[in-house]
Amino acid sequence: MTAMMTRPGGDVVTAAPEFGNAVVSQRSDVLFDQTIPRALVHRAAVSEVFLTDLCTLGDTEFQVGAQWPRGHSFFSLLRPDHHDPMLMAETIRQAGLLIAHSEFGVALDWKFIVHRQSFSLGSDGLRLGARPAHIVLAVTSHDHKRRGKRIAGGRLEVGCYRDGERIGSGGAVWSAVSPSAYRRLRGERADVVTEVEPLAGVSPASVGRDRVRDVALAPGTRDREWVLRVDQSHPVMFDHPVDHVPGMVTMEAARQAAKLAIGRPHALPVGADFHFEHYLETDLPTLVSATESATQRSGVTSVEVVFGQAGRTAAFGTVDLLVHG
Repeated sequence: MTAMMTRPGGDVVTAAPEFGNAVVSQRSDVLFDQTIPRALVHRAAVSEVFLTDLCTLGDTEFQVGAQWPRGHSFFSLLRPDHHDPMLMAETIRQAGLLIAHSEFGVALDWKFIVHRQSFSLGSDGLRLGARPAHIVLAVTSHDHKRRGKRIAGGRLEVGCYRDGERIGSGGAVWSAVSPSAYRRLRGERADVVTEVEPLAGVSPASVGRDRVRDVALAPGTRDREWVLRVDQSHPVMFDHPVDHVPGMVTMEAARQAAKLAIGRPHALPVGADFHFEHYLETDLPTLVSATESATQRSGVTSVEVVFGQAGRTAAFGTVDLLVHG
């Protein structure tokens, strides 16, 4: 039995065009009793499903329940007093898939493409409590792209609430394609899992990790440039076999590159905004460069990170690190 429910009504104000500007009230009837079916968020392991409920407030307005664990095998920090902010990115990813499948009718065998993803969180909202954090994402969907009568793409705008208090925001731009369209898009690489041997990584302590297997970067040959480390045996980064590097692996590598660039392995990543231009292939070297931005604010340092593969930029964006706090 699933915890998903459809309920009309609710206090909603239409969101502004940019990510994260939605103003809503958290519904009191969002449930946190059990996770939704793992297939709806493209996860093989039940333990990697964070969503617990879906409330439909209108054609384009939703609230999604999630629970963030107090401890996790991968989404964790060496500092013991905060949730890992990357939980926010993964929760947005899962919410987009859930809404697309459950509300927009996208078939489970269609392939999803994330063109952009962002999140921003305040450090106070990340503090560990005496129980897991109950999270509600207030989601509005805009700029729909259709294939026939079916919505197959759009832009999600997300407000993040914890126990009724707004703690952050985010968004994503996505599209979905049929299996045949995916084969045309990916050519001979479609659904072919090319296995590679993981490179020797940088020191785990240098990127705020305590295990070698959680390191997503290998040393490069130039200053502030590294090589993406692909470890397909990782139970979270590669929850199931895929024919390319997942977007969440890219964002984790960006987080680690940003920490290396400023030399602060314990800095708290309180925001990120990434554009995904091309698929990253698992068997081709990917160069990851990071440059500290001139833009800073109240203890937050922005780092620009670029992923290059086969002579072109495959992904790029910024990571905001809270150095103090």
